[in-house]
Amino acid sequence: MVGFKLKLLVWVFLFCLPFSGQAQDRYAVHYKYKPQTFHSLEAPQTFLSQSSIDRRMRYGIALDSLDLPVSEQYITMIQPLVQEVLYHSHWLNASVVVANQEAVLALQGFDFVESVVLAAQGFVAEGRLRNPLNEKAGLRFNLRNKLNKEETLFEFQNALLGVQEMHEAGYTGKGLTIAVFDAGFPGVDRIAAFSHLFDNNQIIGTKDFVHVWNDNVYSKNQHGTNVLSLMAANDPGLLQAAAPDAQYILCITEEVPTEFRVEEYNWVKAAEYADSLGVDIINSSLGYWDFDDPEMDYSLEDMDGETALISRGATIAGQKGIMVVTSAGNYGNRGLSSITAPADAKGILSVGATNMGMSRASFSSQGPTVDGRIKPELVTFGQQVWLLRNSGNLSTASGTSFSAPQIAALAAGLWQAKPELNKDQLIELLIKSATQANQPDNFLGYGIPNFVRAYYGPILNIQHPQEMGEWKVYPNPIAGTRLNVKFGNHKSGDFSLMDLQGKLLQKVQVDRINSQEPFEILIPSLPSGVYLVEMQSGSEIKRTKLMKR
Repeated sequence: MVGFKLKLLVWVFLFCLPFSGQAQDRYAVHYKYKPQTFHSLEAPQTFLSQSSIDRRMRYGIALDSLDLPVSEQYITMIQPLVQEVLYHSHWLNASVVVANQEAVLALQGFDFVESVVLAAQGFVAEGRLRNPLNEKAGLRFNLRNKLNKEETLFEFQNALLGVQEMHEAGYTGKGLTIAVFDAGFPGVDRIAAFSHLFDNNQIIGTKDFVHVWNDNVYSKNQHGTNVLSLMAANDPGLLQAAAPDAQYILCITEEVPTEFRVEEYNWVKAAEYADSLGVDIINSSLGYWDFDDPEMDYSLEDMDGETALISRGATIAGQKGIMVVTSAGNYGNRGLSSITAPADAKGILSVGATNMGMSRASFSSQGPTVDGRIKPELVTFGQQVWLLRNSGNLSTASGTSFSAPQIAALAAGLWQAKPELNKDQLIELLIKSATQANQPDNFLGYGIPNFVRAYYGPILNIQHPQEMGEWKVYPNPIAGTRLNVKFGNHKSGDFSLMDLQGKLLQKVQVDRINSQEPFEILIPSLPSGVYLVEMQSGSEIKRTKLMKR
């Protein structure tokens, strides 16, 4: 994870501690072939859940050799040589093991082994980890307890994306499954804002891929708790997230004290696990560029969507019909082309961060990819975002880690509203709804998406007057306070502006020189959101929605 490292002295200290795996490293054993004894593509029920099979059928995605498990023959042959087998990856056709150099040489001697790759130096056993929160760069907490209504600033971050309107339309992520890959989820099992997840059996799977024997993901670093709160929290007085009714899969893939490429293998294995459970969306508030071992570092040339292992895994997930939403990275101070893997992957959404003024937050990584693709694709508020800590208290934090889950939750609600769409069509719809869809750049991508613009489409995206009889309201969306309304054949009329609950915000009589000219109206300064405009002239009355940027 970007900046998620302990100082070198702490790392050395950890390795000086006595434990049985002291001389062992972690390796990925990649295989050349995939012979099968018990499984075949004709009977996928033996290695995929029905919901995973249904997703492939729904989107016309054929099963292929990537779906088949690693060969049982190979597993049987390597197991006696290594200290421990952590897991097998069928997408990568590899096993991640704990082994010494002697075992590595023996593994390399098998004719079915393509390569044995160092994935991480050493192995820190469970219980020896130290997970101090504030050692994560860009993660700055300002603790507050439950706020008064007038201080509940999470409404701002929701309004940018149209979350309130999405909920009012009845879309809360129900029927969608979101996987969250992170560093831990302490407190989730006891925080009231998450209680509905347990009451309604909405958590359908949990796995720790760092310490595979750990069956309690509600532990370790609270970064995952913070991220999950921006998707699943359901406390309108504290924090109301966009997708509280989605199902969730919680996976630990990030090893906090160190930074090695094994975390990329963990990510891919978690994606396979989520795929097997029929996941729809993966949220990944993780990013990789540099490591504790400099030989593992990526270069700018590697950010092509095809080189980094995690980016290849994200691309495969997309090809399986899964929407991957990932943070762009917090390396914005490096200038252009500072995105991290897997944000460079193809067929996914990478998400940057804005500040309160809707400009790029200084830490937010910028594109393009080395092959010239615009990155990030989307952005939203990511500087001093309101979220929950593992104590259950409301707090603020900054980072693209916290803009990505907001987009993932928006995608869940929109996909619930438009279930006929596949992953690529949903991405296209989100991009078209964004604030600078027609003029993208490598700072904000296509801009900030919004449910109302995506759901209602071109009707609410009128930038200039278009012929609609005698009824035109423009510009819509509106950024300022000057509105034009062409309506009726009278020189005067009554203009009303209301919120979606019907509360009257403005009512004025307006005049114009002649019926060929529009009424020119100054509306009050409004927060971002959707409003209702009504015009009455004579016996005619018209009403439409107005989007405020």
